[in-house]
Amino acid sequence: MRDAMGGTVALVIITVFIVIALGYMAFNVNYTKAFRMKNKIIAVYEDYDGKCDSKCDEIIGNYADSLGYTANNNFNCGAGYYKGYKNLYCYKQVSTNTNISGDGVVEDSKKYYYKIITSINIEIPIINNMLGLSAFSITGDTRSFKE
Repeated sequence: MRDAMGGTVALVIITVFIVIALGYMAFNVNYTKAFRMKNKIIAVYEDYDGKCDSKCDEIIGNYADSLGYTANNNFNCGAGYYKGYKNLYCYKQVSTNTNISGDGVVEDSKKYYYKIITSINIEIPIINNMLGLSAFSITGDTRSFKE
């Protein structure tokens, strides 16, 4: 009887280890997708000098489809953010005012940049229910654009 319990305990330990290892690998794959998506969105915004329209959405949507990126349904942007193409990302325009002085001349320069947020999609039902995981996110900023 003692040997039977030892085999069961060993099997449980091995199963828990496999679940943890697979969860870690799934998280890494989804983290990589979210990071690549954030970088692509920033690149598209910079290519169009911050004036994105339907052309940007088409490029971002095609890239998301080719990457297999989906956003978590519980993805919450936060105050002041807007949802991007098909709720795949969030963005916010941030204005900055700078004074540039050179040779005694003070020049006001109004600029803005975008904050971009993508979510890491973690869809493991049992673990999500036990730990209450909703969504992790990755943030990034574009370069500054002149108004």
